[in-house]
Amino acid sequence: MAPSDISARALVRHAVATIAYRAGKIVRDAPQSYVDFAAGKNCRTPVQILTHIGDLFDWALSMAKGQPAWHDSEPLPWPDEVQRFFDTLKRFDDYLAGSETLHASPEKLFQGPLADALNHVGQLAMLRRLAGLPIRGENYYKADISTGRVGKDQAAPNFEFD
Repeated sequence: MAPSDISARALVRHAVATIAYRAGKIVRDAPQSYVDFAAGKNCRTPVQILTHIGDLFDWALSMAKGQPAWHDSEPLPWPDEVQRFFDTLKRFDDYLAGSETLHASPEKLFQGPLADALNHVGQLAMLRRLAGLPIRGENYYKADISTGRVGKDQAAPNFEFD
């Protein structure tokens, strides 16, 4: 398929898979010292950020279904919050993969909840570094990111560096 042949809906699905891959690398095997790390006064901790990202994907799904609703969730214990994150991605991706009508444009879904989630994934990576637990850098262009792969099980990195 030529790059110009991808639909907007398919590109949003690939963005969701990209978020799953990048965030999965950050949250995998994260110690409690990272989960509760506070970079400063009035800064969200990683678990609070991950909770917010889950809320973003719940919101994205509600908009896609034509029933926009926002909920501020209370953080769960880290393993449960990580599972919730991947579950929210899957529910949203499953809807995008289906034939149901999108009640929000792919462009609005990308510029709103998905772009916000990408921003927060970057924050999670930076907080790992600040907490003294950095992840290895990676050439994400070479990463094996596949549309529809939005769970915990992600491909191994192809090209990491320090």
